[in-house]
Amino acid sequence: MPQAFYRRQLPHLQVDDRQHFVTFCTDQRWILPECVRCIVLECCLRDNRSKYDLRVAVVMPDHVHLIFTPLVDHQGMEVYSLAKIMDAIKGAAAHKINRALGRKGRVWQAKSFDHVLRSSEGLDAKIQYLIENPVRAGLVQEWKQYPWLWTKALVNPFTLVR
Repeated sequence: MPQAFYRRQLPHLQVDDRQHFVTFCTDQRWILPECVRCIVLECCLRDNRSKYDLRVAVVMPDHVHLIFTPLVDHQGMEVYSLAKIMDAIKGAAAHKINRALGRKGRVWQAKSFDHVLRSSEGLDAKIQYLIENPVRAGLVQEWKQYPWLWTKALVNPFTLVR
C-alpha cells in the first residue's frame, strides 16, 4: 500500500514491498575526497538486511545512488520509512566524514530524489544506469574497476551492456 510522507515541499511516495531508487547530493555539489568515499559506501551498507535490502550503491564524487527495498522494523511492526533510512545513512556519513577531515558543517543537501521502481524491466534498467554511471562520468573504463560501487549478486550479468 503506498504511503506518502513529506519532507519540506517535496512529496515522497513509499511502496513498502517495492524497490526504491534514491539519489542524494553533497551540499553545494562539494566533491568528496577519495579518502572519504569508502566511509559513505560503508554507511550505505551498514543497515543492509536490517532496515533495507540493498541492491546497488554507487558513491560518485558529488552524489550517491541507491536502490533498495525497505524492510519491516520487527519492534514496531512497520516498514522502515525512507526518511528514517536516509537520515541514518546521511547522518552517519556526515558525522564520520567531518571527523575524518577535521571539519564541521553540512555534507549533504537536505533534499533527495527518490521514486518507486514499478517493474523488473525498470529495475534492470536502473541497475544498469547506476553501475555504468562511473564509466559515463569518465572515472573508469569498466564499472568493475570503480572502488565505490557495491551491488548484490547480479541475476544475469550477461544482460549488462559492456
